[in-house]
Amino acid sequence: MRDTLVLNASFEPLSTVTLNRAVVLVLQDKAVVEQEHPGLRMRAAAVDMPVPRVIRLCRYVRVPFRRHAPWSRRGVLVRDQHRCAYCGNRATTVDHVVPRAQGGGDEWMNTVASCAADNHRKADRTPEQAGMPLLHLPFVPTPADAMLLAMKAADRPNLPGPSAEPPSGQAA
Repeated sequence: MRDTLVLNASFEPLSTVTLNRAVVLVLQDKAVVEQEHPGLRMRAAAVDMPVPRVIRLCRYVRVPFRRHAPWSRRGVLVRDQHRCAYCGNRATTVDHVVPRAQGGGDEWMNTVASCAADNHRKADRTPEQAGMPLLHLPFVPTPADAMLLAMKAADRPNLPGPSAEPPSGQAA
C-alpha cells in the first residue's frame, strides 16, 4: 500500500500515513492534497478525488523537537538505500562497523547496510581488520531526512540482485 507524506500547515514534514488515512483526513477537511499520484484517481458513489501523494494539514500541529531520527534496522537499510556498504550489491542485513563483541552498539554511526555474504565474511572484525573498506560512511539522518528517504524507497522499483553491478559514482 502506498504511503502518503503528511505536512504540517507550515509545510514541515510530519510523518507518513497509509493511503486510507490520508483519504479520510482529506474527506474530513482536516487536510488538503498538495501533490497527487499522476493519472490515479479514487472513485466512489459520491467521491471522485486524486490519489494523494502529499497532503498538508489545515491546522498547525505543534510537535516536540527531535534532533535525531530514532535508530532502527529498517532505518539503516533505507538510509543506505538497500546497498551494501562493502560491495554495493543489494543489502538485506545490518552490519556493525565496530562489532558488538568489541563494544559497538546499535547506533547510526556504527551500523551500515550489508549483504549477507559480506556480513558473514567480516564477522566480528572491524572493516580495517577484515580488509573491507566502506564504500560510503554512515551518517545520522535528521527526522525529516529519514522520512523523505523512506518515501523515496517506497517509490523506487525493486533493486537488482547480487549479480548486478554496483552503482557508479560511489567512492570509498
